[in-house]
Amino acid sequence: MNLPLLDSPLFNFLVQQGGSASGVQKAAALGFSIAVLLAVLFFALVVHVFMSFCFKRICEKIGTTPGILIWIPIAHLIPLLEAAKQPVWLIVLFFIPFVNVVASVFLLWKLCEARGKSGPLALLALVPGIGFLVVVLLLAFAD
Repeated sequence: MNLPLLDSPLFNFLVQQGGSASGVQKAAALGFSIAVLLAVLFFALVVHVFMSFCFKRICEKIGTTPGILIWIPIAHLIPLLEAAKQPVWLIVLFFIPFVNVVASVFLLWKLCEARGKSGPLALLALVPGIGFLVVVLLLAFAD
């Protein structure tokens, strides 16, 4: 049986040892690739659940009940916008490249103010890599 995926240049590159790859080597490379994919998907799921929990805590600390929407990707913006007392149509801005960065900082700014924190704390989210996480953790777990 000849599977096109096992004849791809990627698998030949991964297992190449001076010639073409054998079926066992291709199967091993495929198995490794699937394991890496599953590990990445598991990590993404863990991050999603943790961030959703943080967003839920933020909404609860502001005094709104987030409901089930907080656990659904993209839809989690609706309870956050309601907690920040902003119109729900602003969710459209999150789909426009570069504008979504401004919309995210604006939403975090309003959430900071609703939590009784300093609004400019939201600018910390612009720090690449960890800034957004720091702001969300402060809003979710700080008193």
